[in-house]
Amino acid sequence: MAAKKPLRVVTPSDTPPRKKMTVTAAAATGTRRDLLIAMRERVATAVEAQETPARDLAALTRRLMEISREIEALNASDDEGGGDVGDGDFDATAI
Repeated sequence: MAAKKPLRVVTPSDTPPRKKMTVTAAAATGTRRDLLIAMRERVATAVEAQETPARDLAALTRRLMEISREIEALNASDDEGGGDVGDGDFDATAI
């Protein structure tokens, strides 16, 4: 039997864990990040499955790495404040 984590008091800095979404639910209602995360989990499950044919492992592994890079790029752009920059005023003299 696995040991249980002891209970602790929730602090204001604690954030609730994100609910895992299926690929279908993420595609229908989630963000691009939600979809990528759901796809990464689905592909990772297929890579680990014993029933996955050996001929499919290379393509699945490659796709898993691509999805991981896309998530990292999204995280990096969020960290840099690369979100919506909006439109600035047009300056015809800059042309």
